[in-house]
Amino acid sequence: MSEVARICSDLIRIDTTNPGAGERRAAEYVAGLLDEVGIEPVVFESAPGRTSVVARVPGDSPDALLVHGHLDVVPADPLEWRVHPFSGEIADGCVHGRGAVDMKGTLAMTLTAVRGWARRGVRPNRDVVLAFLADEEATGEYGSGYAVTYRRELFTGCTEAISESGAFSVQVPGDPGTRIYPVAVGERGTAWLKVTAKGVAGHGSKPAVDNAVAELCRAMARLADHRWPVRLIPAVADLVNGLSEIIGEPIDLDRLEEESLRLGRIGALFRAQIRNSANPTMLNAGYKVNVIPGSAEGHVDGRYLPGYREELLETVDKLLGPKVTREFVNLSGAPSAPYPSPFFDRMCAALVAEDPGARPVPYVMGGGTDAKSFSRIGVPSYGFAPLMLDPGLDYFGMFHGVDERVPVEGLEFGVRVLDRLLG
Repeated sequence: MSEVARICSDLIRIDTTNPGAGERRAAEYVAGLLDEVGIEPVVFESAPGRTSVVARVPGDSPDALLVHGHLDVVPADPLEWRVHPFSGEIADGCVHGRGAVDMKGTLAMTLTAVRGWARRGVRPNRDVVLAFLADEEATGEYGSGYAVTYRRELFTGCTEAISESGAFSVQVPGDPGTRIYPVAVGERGTAWLKVTAKGVAGHGSKPAVDNAVAELCRAMARLADHRWPVRLIPAVADLVNGLSEIIGEPIDLDRLEEESLRLGRIGALFRAQIRNSANPTMLNAGYKVNVIPGSAEGHVDGRYLPGYREELLETVDKLLGPKVTREFVNLSGAPSAPYPSPFFDRMCAALVAEDPGARPVPYVMGGGTDAKSFSRIGVPSYGFAPLMLDPGLDYFGMFHGVDERVPVEGLEFGVRVLDRLLG
């Protein structure tokens, strides 16, 4: 068993479900792997069990690159999986379990690369700061948010960062020798909302005067049915143009939604990145079948493109209507990293060096990461977690999905790419 597969499997077997008992056991495991090869870890907690690890590998220049990732994972129901989600089973060429892709596999690649340096006596070309963080799968308050607020000194000298959700391969149909690698240069912003409808409480058998449940349901339906306008920001335009060049056919910029569906997995690279979104996700009302409650609550996952936060909020307010109020559960920015840039070019070169068929392109993530916290202290993050994937594996389907898994060969490829980039 390769080292990267073993570490990935070990991490998966440590249940760090969020919400749950916390990340302490996984943090201690990571700290032990670093300490074993002479890399001194700093372990700290933001609350009992909410544990993060930061370490600095000295290089030839004090200008540092930050490599950050999260230790926590979303819940998984074992009854829905073919193998237990916290087994870390290695079978059929893959490491199986919750976090294999999001993102314990990436943590394993990073640990394997830096442990290899220590054993070989390699000194990176500049300081490399490693951050293994709690709580990314919620708001980041107990992880990256705490780290940049109270342990900012650990990130002194960091000029840029890399993390999850980028540099994975997407096979070009009909061309087995060519693979697209989207390198993330930004992400949509987050606006998680709690929405509340107020009404008049009463007996369920009487005609309702002002039914809060009905009002909330109508508002949520309006949100769900809204067709958000397409907004083509520059980085996504560059992505679409790059994809068009790679596949050798035009992509109609006036029909991007239809084109994203036509192009399948290639189209999925821009499907969520061409507009804002606001999806109802939770409802809560009432306590007894024969009582009309005086209020009803729900939650909405809002995401906005860089520069379009106000459009999102104004539209949500209009759709909710005057009888439904909103408040933020989490509001964070839409960070971006310099592009074009010399560092972007170096990431692309590292991919091509290990896969001559690689065609890197810029990319904007539809979701959010800890990059939002690090942008607050002036450290821009790129999505760069290199994986060469089997063409049949649905990468996006692995995130928070059932039967999450990552190919062992893909992890080993990632270690080689990171070794080239960081070493």
